[in-house]
Amino acid sequence: MSVLSRAGMSREVPAQVYRQLMRHPWWSLVLLYLLVSMIGLGMRMPWPADEPRFALNGLEMWVTGDWWLPHRAGELYPDKPPVFMWLSGLATGLTGDIRLGFALPSLLGGLATLGLSVDLIRRLHGRRSAFIAGLWLIASLQFVLQARTAQIDMLVTAFILLGIWGMLRHALLNDGARYFYLGCFAMGLGIITKGVGFLPLLMLPSWLLAMRHQSRWRSGGLRAGRVSPRQLLIGLGWLLLAPLAWAGPMLVMSFISSNPELAAYRDNILLKQTAQRYAESWHHLKPWHYFITSVIPWAWMPLLLTVPWWPKALMRRLARRDLRVWLPLMGALLIVVFFSLSPGKRGVYVLPALPLLVIGLSPLLPGLSRRLNLARLAFGLCVLLSSIFLLAAILGVFGLPALTHLAEKEGLVPWGWWGLLGGSGIALCVWLMPRGGLLALGTWLIIFWGLWGTWGARLMDPVRNPAVLMSQVAERSHFEALAIPDFREQYILQAQQPVWHFGYKTPDDAQFAGLFAWLKAAPESRWTLLTPKVLARNTCLDATQAIDLSEPDEHWALLPGTAALACVGEAAAAPLYLAPTSISDEAARLIGLPVRHAPRGETESSDHTQERDQ
Repeated sequence: MSVLSRAGMSREVPAQVYRQLMRHPWWSLVLLYLLVSMIGLGMRMPWPADEPRFALNGLEMWVTGDWWLPHRAGELYPDKPPVFMWLSGLATGLTGDIRLGFALPSLLGGLATLGLSVDLIRRLHGRRSAFIAGLWLIASLQFVLQARTAQIDMLVTAFILLGIWGMLRHALLNDGARYFYLGCFAMGLGIITKGVGFLPLLMLPSWLLAMRHQSRWRSGGLRAGRVSPRQLLIGLGWLLLAPLAWAGPMLVMSFISSNPELAAYRDNILLKQTAQRYAESWHHLKPWHYFITSVIPWAWMPLLLTVPWWPKALMRRLARRDLRVWLPLMGALLIVVFFSLSPGKRGVYVLPALPLLVIGLSPLLPGLSRRLNLARLAFGLCVLLSSIFLLAAILGVFGLPALTHLAEKEGLVPWGWWGLLGGSGIALCVWLMPRGGLLALGTWLIIFWGLWGTWGARLMDPVRNPAVLMSQVAERSHFEALAIPDFREQYILQAQQPVWHFGYKTPDDAQFAGLFAWLKAAPESRWTLLTPKVLARNTCLDATQAIDLSEPDEHWALLPGTAALACVGEAAAAPLYLAPTSISDEAARLIGLPVRHAPRGETESSDHTQERDQ
């Protein structure tokens, strides 16, 4: 085939693909979203850092029937409200497999976010703009990554988008206050999902300002919808309804109960995890520009490729005082500013700003998507990313020391996965040429997520999932009781024997005083799992009795109770919790573990601990 004919073909392919997709725009977007977010679903267990915690919370709700307050391995979990854990527990129980259930809330949250964004854009700017904006949202790295990751952020983004959808239906389309009330109720649901469900209210001052200058600001050819003080008060009532429906009974329980853990839970969830966490964060400390310099440049790609054309296009829209563009963009900007002002930052915090940005840019995207220079930028990005993966795979095969060391440290050899990913990208670029750069990059991203969810998941799951380690621990300890101080949730999930701990936030000295007392109470039938570093710090333990075990990236020491006979313990120094999932046959079935046979004495001795949470 000649170069000219190949170039002509590369010009025709994007147009043909676009025409086929536009025949059924809604189905095309839904199927495309499901393709990039669902492929590989069920092929892995929850991965650290957050996924095992929320999966354990939800699983524990299902097997214990204690739904109102989340627990982590038998201990109240005060760091997050319960909505995500409710959905995770229900999805796990109803699907019968934690590998499916733990991922469904985020998957459905992403679908709701996409649907609400596209529907609002269709009402504001028409079907074509909605379809193209939907494609850009699906292509955005952070959007798909969070839809595939079982963290709370995708679900809370869905509630935030429902709040935005309701608010903007009233503000920009003047469809009535009932949509504003619906949006406020959705914000309340977002608050009991992750506390920041109120973010759509950041747009309220801009909306009120536009109402005062209706002669200048327009939503298309319409005046901005008006909201009266009475409607604001009613909306505030709807916003508070959902949080009070959950927090009210929680407050009653905490005040009438003599259990100090309930009081601590109340104070933590209402005060420490809200205003104090925002104003005086104690971890994830980052500079003010963290989102601008370290997160957005990669997380919002490839949408950011359109940045060179924003100033001129936006100035035209702003000159027209187009509230349909200005209000969503102000909302996106204010969300980034809001989180930038807090010393504690994580990249996922700015996720709700991404669909707002797409909504604001949506009338510009059809025109921008036709630009040849944008296609060339996309082509260059596709070539760059593909070349990096292909080169890394080749150098890894030939034994480059840095890559060999990395593979040994991580416990996996990804050269085939990376080589296929890089080679497919280069092939797409050669076939479609620069003029088809957007199609090449979009298709390569589909391949990327497909390989990530299948080949990548198969390679990484044994490394990030301690199933093999916990199976070895159970066999070497004869399935007897095990204590893990300073535990991590993934180890509780994979436990095949009764697992005890001494409080997630109990100081280390108190934990080990409680551990030594627990081990010495039945030294012939109790065990503990420690890292070699922790074992070395506690010199009273008999290290000669340690059984060495290892994961690809960490070593462990399994010790019998007899190794602690020389240690001084104090049972009252720390609380004692038995993880309910570690003795539940139902939990074992949902995880895919052998049926558990818990020693009778160990499960009965936990009764006094479990009663404290009642």
